[in-house]
Amino acid sequence: MSILSRYLLKLHLGPFLFALGAWTGFLLINQVARRFSDLAGKGLPWSVITEVFLLSIPFIVAMTLPMAVLIAVLYAVSRLAGDAEVTAMRAGGISLGRIMRPLLVSGSILAILAFLFSDHVLPRSNHRLRTLYTDIGQKKPTFSIKEQVINEIRRNQLFLRAASIDPATYLLRDVTIYDLTDQERKRIIYADSGYLAITANQEDAQLTLFDGTMHEFDRSDPRMFQHVGFARDVILVEGVGNELKRTLTDTYKGDREMGICEMEEQVRTARREQHLSRVRADAVRRNGLRSLVGLATIEADTTAAETRPSMYCRALRQRAAWLLPEQLRAEQPPRQEQVPARRVPSVTGRRFTSARPRAATTPPPIRAAELRAFEDRARQAAIRSSHFLVEVHKKYTIAAACLVFVVLGVPVALRFPHGGVGAVIGWSLGIFGIYYVGLIGGETLADRLIVPAAFLWAPNILFTVVGTWMLYRTRAEMAPKHGGLRALLRGGRAS
Repeated sequence: MSILSRYLLKLHLGPFLFALGAWTGFLLINQVARRFSDLAGKGLPWSVITEVFLLSIPFIVAMTLPMAVLIAVLYAVSRLAGDAEVTAMRAGGISLGRIMRPLLVSGSILAILAFLFSDHVLPRSNHRLRTLYTDIGQKKPTFSIKEQVINEIRRNQLFLRAASIDPATYLLRDVTIYDLTDQERKRIIYADSGYLAITANQEDAQLTLFDGTMHEFDRSDPRMFQHVGFARDVILVEGVGNELKRTLTDTYKGDREMGICEMEEQVRTARREQHLSRVRADAVRRNGLRSLVGLATIEADTTAAETRPSMYCRALRQRAAWLLPEQLRAEQPPRQEQVPARRVPSVTGRRFTSARPRAATTPPPIRAAELRAFEDRARQAAIRSSHFLVEVHKKYTIAAACLVFVVLGVPVALRFPHGGVGAVIGWSLGIFGIYYVGLIGGETLADRLIVPAAFLWAPNILFTVVGTWMLYRTRAEMAPKHGGLRALLRGGRAS
């Protein structure tokens, strides 16, 4: 490594570490301020509260790392330009590309490290944090519920909303319960009032509801609907108590708790489901038309072409033989099997059953309900596939931002060299704010299937184009006035 490269990297390292530590600490303090009262009010030990905030750090670091790179580049290059060191380097025959080379190399290394961090460290910390939050939520649930908010009593399975809550007696008014425990049926309970309490064994939560109705839907058959009224109903949710019980084995994972290869498997599964639903919907249409002219029905072709994993996942799978010890590989769960979440043992005061409606003697030529069901499944599968693809692209784009901000930060600092620390912070906040808004906007549009998931690369492409154009202009302005085209392209001194 040359003296110039060591000097530039040394000048860049200090601001980078300071910016990374400062922004991470600031966001962590904000996290502590928002959540500390809720955690302390549940009577948790300090070790658990500390663990919650320590597990929050990886997510914060994943967001602040590209911003720290931008601040470091702006500060280091503006200092070089302000002290006329860039002018001295140019006068000594050092091109702008040579000045940028160590910064681009360090940005590339940080981009690779940020990508590996977000793909291997961040999902594991998010999984542990989510599991810990679930365990904390089951401890003294009467303390954490809030009025006018959908409160999660059990993760992804039981939700409660109340218009008003008496903090002394936990009398609930205008209560709505969303029970998603059954995978085949969805139950919504409306009640005029109710009580929430912990049972005598301090292990279960008991909801006593008064004057309400229960609506039950069949997820597979939209024609099935039950409507039952009650004067008093009791719902018992087991496993919710006053003691913190740590979950040791939790195989359920959300999108933020998966690596890229796991999410690619979910995308392939969703696309297969989307293809099969579309084929079956098309078969329902064609069979309906064939029945009108007296032709026999035909079976839908449910074969679907398999897609290969990405190059990164194939390489990672090939290198797993020497990246992981043999014992650890044996302990890993199968990659293609998704264990369903644990069921919530809930008991209601009544058990309601009803007979299915009898099929019509002569079904209509085109079964509209079945057709809509297949179309809805295809759309839901497309949304799920796009949702996981968005998370995959986010890991790539946020990591690549470390390199993009080098390309953009150098010309910005050269054009405004005398702004000082205030200008550095202002420019970094403005650039990162635009980048973050573009990233969140692209994520929202992609989740709604308005744009493809690859649209998340738009902020990176935009800033790369702007940075390249500014570099060209800056290099042209700094080039010798009488050196000819060759000297301008080489960036050296005039001959």
